[in-house]
Amino acid sequence: MNKKELQDRLKKFAITIVKFSEELPEKSGFRTVKNQIVRCAPSSAANYRAACRAKSTADYINKMQIVEEELDETMFWLEFTVGLSEEYRLQVSPLWKEGDELLSIVVSSIVTTKRNNAKK
Repeated sequence: MNKKELQDRLKKFAITIVKFSEELPEKSGFRTVKNQIVRCAPSSAANYRAACRAKSTADYINKMQIVEEELDETMFWLEFTVGLSEEYRLQVSPLWKEGDELLSIVVSSIVTTKRNNAKK
């Protein structure tokens, strides 16, 4: 997967998360989920774009670690949603799967970059 494809995939994921959040009820627990998840999912996509323009390997690694954190937080809020109500499990399942795959890609990229940088 090239940078553009991953950018597009992260952006699509973020849009899907935001649309999902708009369907959640206005109860206080779900409002918390909405407020958090609409920040972290798009942040992962935006920070990946920034990582693609990194000025150094250290800058790239730092930005990718932010992407990792934001994706992991998105995963938490998806799990939290199901914790609030099992009725969302079917909707959350494919979102969680995509988030988990994206997280694996990002972590792998960080590990590979660190390993390659250590060889220099």
